[in-house]
Amino acid sequence: MTDLSVSPQRESTEPDCPRSPGTSVQEYLDHDARPVPAVLRYDVNEDLGTEPLDVERFISREWHDREVQKVWRKVWQMVCRADEIPEPGDHINYDIADDKLIIMRTNTGEIKALYNACLHRGRALRTEDGRVSELRCPFHGFSWNIDGTSKFVPCAWDFPQIDPENFPLPEAKVAEWNGFVFINMDPDSESLERFFGSMLNDWDRWDYTDRIVYSHFGGVIDANWKITGEAFIEGWHSLATHPQMMEWLGDENTQYDVFKGENWSRQIVPQGVPSPTIANHISEQEVLDSYYETRAFYSAGEGRDLSAGAEGTPIVPADSTARHELADQMRTSLAKQFGTDQDHWTDSELLDGIQYFVFPNFYVFAGPRTNAVYRFRPLGNDPDKCIAEVYLLAQQPADGSHPKPPKTRWLQPGETFSDISEIGLLGPVFDQDYANLPHIQKGLKSLRAPGIQLSRYQENRIRHYHGILDEWMDRD
Repeated sequence: MTDLSVSPQRESTEPDCPRSPGTSVQEYLDHDARPVPAVLRYDVNEDLGTEPLDVERFISREWHDREVQKVWRKVWQMVCRADEIPEPGDHINYDIADDKLIIMRTNTGEIKALYNACLHRGRALRTEDGRVSELRCPFHGFSWNIDGTSKFVPCAWDFPQIDPENFPLPEAKVAEWNGFVFINMDPDSESLERFFGSMLNDWDRWDYTDRIVYSHFGGVIDANWKITGEAFIEGWHSLATHPQMMEWLGDENTQYDVFKGENWSRQIVPQGVPSPTIANHISEQEVLDSYYETRAFYSAGEGRDLSAGAEGTPIVPADSTARHELADQMRTSLAKQFGTDQDHWTDSELLDGIQYFVFPNFYVFAGPRTNAVYRFRPLGNDPDKCIAEVYLLAQQPADGSHPKPPKTRWLQPGETFSDISEIGLLGPVFDQDYANLPHIQKGLKSLRAPGIQLSRYQENRIRHYHGILDEWMDRD
């Protein structure tokens, strides 16, 4: 078990699996305009082999049922941001397969995860998010306080077996990290800190506690939750799926960090640089021009990307690069928007996709800009469908306010992510990703091969992910 009191001194390794012939992430960091912290300077990808991955884990109802018992009811999983439930009585409903929980802020400020079922006849106590002063069953009126203690038993004379002093709602374990709320339904589970392992040391530099939720949106995808999640832990699908990004996204030379024995992995996708596929045929100015044209993902006031001024796209000086120019402009833009100095941030932290994944479904990007958090989970007990969600987190406004997060924007029938206006050109990118997934789900059911063939380096995070899954599935 990792000793969390000591930050590990990781050293880069040279795995047997080949790397892209393009410029590496670490070579880009050699030319960063600021001193690069050690957390970005390791490059570790432990070789996990090339064995095919079996298909049943994606399509089998039997496999899903085992996942519910051995994974979802045993692991730590992110349920919300703490600021989604800031006041006593504020709560959100969280469902995973057949388990339904109420994530509730109590009068003492504590957060509890109460099972959402009346102890009388099992009726769900809450069907909507919101704020309440009690949890009252609509069926017969049994009531509990917002901390889960019994408040009222109707016709108490007819329930001699019930002791109101010993009739609380069952609850799951709760822990917080960096403003995120996690739950675990296993009373004997290890702590969240132990589950995260050495990843916690990496995050000393990035504090998300005071981040605000700029947007939270999601929808139902006709694919298994793992198929959906896998699309976001490798970058080289951009060549075919996101060709409009190739001029400023180093897809093929993404760095993937994988550690045996850990529940997490990482990738660093270089941005402001061209894909190795076209690097010999594009100028620095064309890289910058393309970034401005296709990368204004969020509205200009929300601290992520830039908008060209009245004079159009800036010019890349002869002694500079598109990457350096974009990073400098990002520092200026962030300082103006949030009223604080942003000069210490490296080019990498301002531009690159630095994404950490914690098993089974927590994907969080690091850095000072408006960053995304992904979550994918089964839709009920259907292995062919999942719920896909994205949180966009921004720095606090310059006035120090902390507005309550907006309501979740769920896609309605016939809508696409492109219809969510506040996320701009990020919507079409998600639509491109999600367009593949239902066809993967259908294709796997007709696959006549030993299994799924994963690349040795670029898809090693997927192999690592399924290795962790197999360990949980094999436990007694």
